[in-house]
Formats: sequence, structure tokens, C-alpha cells
Amino acid sequence: MDASSPLDFPLSMEHSWKPLDLHGLQTYDLKSRPSKVFHEDLGKPVNAGASIGEWIESLPRQLAGKDIRRIRDCLWKAHEDRRMRVAAVGGHVIKTGCGPYLIDWIQRGMLSAIAMNGAAAIHDFELAAGGKTSEDVAAQLKRGQFGMVRETADAFAIAARAGAEHDLGLGWALGKYMEGLDCPYAESSVVLAAYRAGIPCTVHVAFGTDIVHMHPHVSGAALGEATMIDFRRLCAVVCTMQEGVWLNLGSAVVLPEVFIKAVSIAHNFGHSLDGLVTINVDKQSQYRSRVNVLERPSSQGIELIGHHEILLPILHAALAEKLAALTLHVPAEGQAA
Repeated sequence: MDASSPLDFPLSMEHSWKPLDLHGLQTYDLKSRPSKVFHEDLGKPVNAGASIGEWIESLPRQLAGKDIRRIRDCLWKAHEDRRMRVAAVGGHVIKTGCGPYLIDWIQRGMLSAIAMNGAAAIHDFELAAGGKTSEDVAAQLKRGQFGMVRETADAFAIAARAGAEHDLGLGWALGKYMEGLDCPYAESSVVLAAYRAGIPCTVHVAFGTDIVHMHPHVSGAALGEATMIDFRRLCAVVCTMQEGVWLNLGSAVVLPEVFIKAVSIAHNFGHSLDGLVTINVDKQSQYRSRVNVLERPSSQGIELIGHHEILLPILHAALAEKLAALTLHVPAEGQAA
């Protein structure tokens, strides 16, 4: 017996589901319709030689084109109002070459504090001490050589003990150690720039995640105490973040979790975080950075998705251009504004 065709169905069904007659559909004119995109929102191509400020203003006033302006303006306003501006930095940001932009912000007074995970601090140290970082894990792993660099482990062993014993915390102790080490590439270190500027630099370690944890002379007790001091120091920073800006740069898990605990402590002690702007810049949107950074703690959350090595230089240039333009319009002493 032949199988029935899938298009065989009773004739009565053919007549019970006729295509809807669309005549009589109610319409209205375009002018009266609420819309999300307008002619003035469109991008404006710039000519060769345009400044970064002109290029930023030429971007479409939609989505990320609008958000990059908002981030620039929030950072500028917090700087002008002398509010806290904190950058929380994941390892990928440092190893993709974005440290110099953060260093420049530190030196200009644009950042009030730096928080790092362990990976970011490791990459930062290796760049300063050896001028290179980020090993080939796949190749090194099979030879038993992954994470076995001596100088990096020594630095964290010494910094952890000093940070614990002298109440410095891991970040400041690492900065102090690097200062004494006379690193040949010191200008590339965010940790050292923060130490020299005298601003908080905290390192938040998750045990077993970093290469230095494999070395026997790196004390877990000292590392734990030093990073706990840093956590408490960061809590003191977060308590002052009313109308400030928290920049989460490339940390998907550790720093969003650290931040939300510090926010809870700030509220527990009765500190207001009204007006707090939180910003997440990462290669992709992640659950913890979205919920623990952008949604739960903030008055305004802004997310910018893309490559750090492109977005951070653009943000840096956009802010530098705005600061320069405003400086040019500051009246001389004794003159009217």
C-alpha cells in the first residue's frame, strides 16, 4: 500500500482556513507614529583629518554610538564633581595592551582607585619586569612548564607576605616591591602607576586560579590575608561612591562578585550610593557583570560590548578630547566666564 502524501488532507480543511482578506486594514500616517530613530540620529561621515571629538560626535546616536558618549560624559562629570572613579580590571584588558590608557588616566587624576583580579596583576608585573606576558598555554602545558616562571612567583610570594604583615594589602605591596625592583619597563605597569600616585590599588585573588598558586613558596595564608586587606580597603572606597563611576573592564566573574559584596557592606553601614553609575566594557555580555554591576547596585548602568583593544583607546581619546576642549574654554584668572 502506497504511503499517503504529506499534503493529503480532507477537502473540508482546505475551505475552513482561507487566507485572511486584508482589505479594510486600518492605517495612519507616518508623521503621527511614535518612532525610535530620527533623521538627526543618523551617522555623519567625516573627512580625512577630522579630530577624535568630531569623529565621536559623528557616530549614529543609536545603541553603542550613544552609549560611548554617555560613558565619556559620565566619567568627565564625575571627574569635574570630584566623585570616585574606579576601574575594575580583568586580565584580558592588560594583556591586550590597554594598560597605558589606564596609566594615563591615573596620571591625569581621572581614576581614583584600581581593582584587579589576580590575572591582571600577574600580566601587569610580567610586562613591567620582563617586557612580555601571556605564555602559550597549550604548548607549555604538555611539557609541564605552564606557569613555572620564577620571577612572577617570587614577586607574589614577597608581596603577599609584606602585604599581610604590614597591613599594605596585596596591591600596594606589589607596587612597593616593583618600585624597589627597578623594573626596566616600569612605565607599562598600572600597579606601579597607582602606587606612585598614592591611590588604592587592590588585588582580589580566587585561590587556585593563578599561576603563582602552584609555587610552594607562595604562602596561601599570606596571600589570603593580603587580598582580604585589599577587599576591606575596596569596601572603604565603595562606601564613598555616591554619584561616582564604577568601570568593570573585562572581568566576568571575580570582580563583579567582589563589587556586589562591597556594595552590600556600604549599605549596611548606612552609606548612600545614590547616583552611582556603573559601566561594563567587555567582549560579550555576561550574567554576573550584567546583574551585579549594571542592574542591582546602580542608579544607571551602561554596557559597551566589543574588543578592549579597540573600545578602551576610543574611550580614552574621546575623554582626552573633551577635557582638552573644556580646558581651552576655561577663562583666565580675573576674567568673566
